[in-house]
Amino acid sequence: MHARTETGAKTATGTKTETGTKTAALVTRSLRLNAKADSVETIVPTIEALPLARRRDEDVLVEIRAAAVNPSDAKAAIGMMPYAVFPRTPGRDYAGVVVDGPADLIGREVFGSSGDLGIRRDGTHASHLVVEAAALVDKPAGVTLAEAAGIGVPFVTAQEGFRRAGMPKPGETVLILGLNGKVGQAAAQIATWQGAHVIGVVRRPEDYAGHANGPVTVVNSASEDVVARVKDLTGGKGADIVYNTVGEPYYEVGTRSLRVLGRQIFIAALKQTVPFDIFAFYRGRHTYVGIDTLALSSVATAEVLRDLVPGFAAGALRPFPIEDRAIYPLDRARDAYVAVLSAARDRVIFLPNG
Repeated sequence: MHARTETGAKTATGTKTETGTKTAALVTRSLRLNAKADSVETIVPTIEALPLARRRDEDVLVEIRAAAVNPSDAKAAIGMMPYAVFPRTPGRDYAGVVVDGPADLIGREVFGSSGDLGIRRDGTHASHLVVEAAALVDKPAGVTLAEAAGIGVPFVTAQEGFRRAGMPKPGETVLILGLNGKVGQAAAQIATWQGAHVIGVVRRPEDYAGHANGPVTVVNSASEDVVARVKDLTGGKGADIVYNTVGEPYYEVGTRSLRVLGRQIFIAALKQTVPFDIFAFYRGRHTYVGIDTLALSSVATAEVLRDLVPGFAAGALRPFPIEDRAIYPLDRARDAYVAVLSAARDRVIFLPNG
């Protein structure tokens, strides 16, 4: 005998435990990548009906209402993440409703992200997800489930960088290289929320595209000397924090823009090596911090997200807008992956149960 969820997935009759009803199995609708593709255009995703169940008391079953698509999802599909397993269900970010697990969690609207979901184990591009209860974060009031799904990787990356390098303080200057990328926008939000002044570098004539709690000074590297402009804006001292979201193309600019005792955060690279001026490094008493959110478990990622929830609840932080043109069904996964690796700046999401 089977019961049906609101979205039509079949579940087997459950058995009662001290932590709630543990179902024997649920037939999910899951996106599957069975082998590495040669390019993003040649990704061959399939939609499969797979059994899924909560086997451990510390796990929950979440009905996915929205799941973001990140560049890392597409890159893993084409072999750029050597530790990505096949076959697997991709997807790192999600928002949804708990449908099985401890009784006090049933019906809760939650969101989360992960470095291992969708890469080393089945992820969020599916109708349902089994994940640790400790990995769940309560969705902030005033944020929709679709918006919550889009918070994940960009905000976790930005916040983890600041946590590791030292959170921005009132009166400090944060220089963001790659301001209008998703991580750059998140970093600008967090830095201004903490009271810091933000200078953001772009590569073409444009304004800051995101929300901020204070002024953001935009510098166009195509027409301005970034280092000279930063020194001018900081009374000759330089930036307290340089957040380099791009990597090698901005390495020298970032290093020369640091003040004495400044710290620089790196999250990406186009080339593996750069000319390293060791004299400038130790004479400036600089700190370099490398961030790889793929190394964070679901539970560790939740700890980072919980730091941000008060900001979203108060409206000081805002999720990325979700445009209709950037919402895809699972059966258009290839189009969604192509979109996230193109120049488009939309936050792309799936509605697996929509």
